[in-house]
Amino acid sequence: MKLEQFVPQQVIEDQKITRISDAVRNVSGVSPLTDFSATYDSYTIRGFDNSNILRNGFKTQPSYIYGANIERVEVLKGPASVLYGQFEPGGIVNYVTKQPLSKPYYAAEFTAGSYNFYNPSIDISGPLTADQRLLYRLNVAYENADSFRDFIENKVFSISPVLTYKLSDATTLSLEYAYVNLDNGFDRGLRPSRQLSFDLPISRNLGDPNLDFYRSESHQITATLDHRFNENLRLKTGFLGYFSKTETDYVNPSDEFDADGRLLRTFEEGDGPGQGDDLSWQTDLIGKFKTGSIEHQLLLGLELSRNISRNTGFSGADDIPALDIFNPVYGNFPRPTNFTRGDYFDATTDTVGIYLQDQVTLLPNLKLLLGGRYDFINYKSKFDYETLDHSNIQEANFYDEAFSPRVGIVYQPIEPISLYASYSRSFVPNNSSTASGEPLDPSRGTQYEVGIKAEISRQLSLSLAAYEITKTNVPTIDPEDDQFSIAAGEVKSRGIELDVTGEILPGWKIIASAYVNDAFISKDNDPALQGARFANTAKTGASLWTTYEIQKGDFKGLGFGTGIFYVGDRVLNSFVPLHYGTFGGLPTRILYVFVGLAPLILFVTGFVMYWYRYWTKPSRRDSAMELSQKL
Repeated sequence: MKLEQFVPQQVIEDQKITRISDAVRNVSGVSPLTDFSATYDSYTIRGFDNSNILRNGFKTQPSYIYGANIERVEVLKGPASVLYGQFEPGGIVNYVTKQPLSKPYYAAEFTAGSYNFYNPSIDISGPLTADQRLLYRLNVAYENADSFRDFIENKVFSISPVLTYKLSDATTLSLEYAYVNLDNGFDRGLRPSRQLSFDLPISRNLGDPNLDFYRSESHQITATLDHRFNENLRLKTGFLGYFSKTETDYVNPSDEFDADGRLLRTFEEGDGPGQGDDLSWQTDLIGKFKTGSIEHQLLLGLELSRNISRNTGFSGADDIPALDIFNPVYGNFPRPTNFTRGDYFDATTDTVGIYLQDQVTLLPNLKLLLGGRYDFINYKSKFDYETLDHSNIQEANFYDEAFSPRVGIVYQPIEPISLYASYSRSFVPNNSSTASGEPLDPSRGTQYEVGIKAEISRQLSLSLAAYEITKTNVPTIDPEDDQFSIAAGEVKSRGIELDVTGEILPGWKIIASAYVNDAFISKDNDPALQGARFANTAKTGASLWTTYEIQKGDFKGLGFGTGIFYVGDRVLNSFVPLHYGTFGGLPTRILYVFVGLAPLILFVTGFVMYWYRYWTKPSRRDSAMELSQKL
């Protein structure tokens, strides 16, 4: 129906993933992106960027995700609006957190690596009462890491307690809290918009370490109640509160140079902490029943959510010296004060969503899925990007409503083979106006997908999918007034994806993927853009991760693992078709050894190789050694 894939905890642990967003490299058609000094996680899925995420099925705005309490990473491909509302049509990533265990579990781990990386953590769980009705889990972690970029130091602290209480045999209440404190150096990297960028070492810092920083603090509170009225009727309701504050100052390198060939820069300052809050309440009623010989599994849901984003600051201070990018000198100037404009933004988005889905079993080997969601969105914002004292605040109000349907069918000609086809739609509000003041219609996504899922053996599965996605009502420049937009653009994305997961032979496991994607601008007011490749989308990609663990004999428990990840070249943007890079081997672990020393001790070593290749120069290799001990 809709392809859903996940990266389990075992793969995350085997690959020693420290940035949890890297887990999606194991899934076809998905590439992790970084935004705003590599502090926000976002993704390209089937050709479309998506910066919003799900946490245990709750939508939250872009934020830094720390992986200490993440059990698995799910990727829901194709339009997700039928269940989750306003998302880009390529798909969405859902982070599922670790939950309490019914048996005592105690683990402590320390990982050290290159660039002054060290990461101690504990993970403990078990029952708090003799009858095992009250369970707990606690994850605590700290991470310190420098960077391949000069003068960048990053620190993260997180604590995540969870309580689960079984009120009765039919009712369970779960309470979860997660705190993350991030203190990073600010790193915008090398902007590949000029040939000169590729002549610099990858370590070059074009900001100023004496002024640059990014700090954030987030609190997440989740409460869920799960009640079974009987074996055919279930109610699940939950609340998410996510509250974050950020502070940042940074020197912003431009694309211009002075007469002496030095890089011009400006200074941006956050005026007090920015705020990003999410409040969400979801209720699902799930029922099973029959109409004659036809079986139904019905889902009826309601979602109420509010998203708040506030930010104030100043920008454009140019009273700092230009930088000699080949022989940089930092910190030889006072803190800038000559700002040219202020930045003020305050937006609230309220959403009401109602969704209904019915999975119908027509025959034992034939299933039909019918569903839809109706959303009502009210967006209000206040902003001033000109005055220093925020005296020219303007307001914008938009209201959208949209219906997103979904239809799918699955047929099993034989038990191990499933053939499926699906049609689904999505939408994303544009929250902007035309020159005449009329609101732009939401962008709509339409996907057609066919595929096959095969159980090659009891332990090995394969999936092959082909899809076409069309996104309409994409804002484009108004030919009558280039200060405004009209919803006349269209983007198409077509592709084929292959995924293989499981155990080939006892002890030999594999997770592999490959994809081909063609995303291009199919309509635009500018004839030169029609047919151009869509920005930041790779035409090809592949991944392979495989491990082998000896199953018997004196060396039982000894294992090895290796992998490689590849993403094809992408263009900087559709206006400037600069191919900014091909990345391969991200990362490649060529040795991974398990040695069991005692029932509660696991010693792990690993060698990680990173391989970067830019389009203008030969490959560059950096290596790191990681060492961890688990109790």
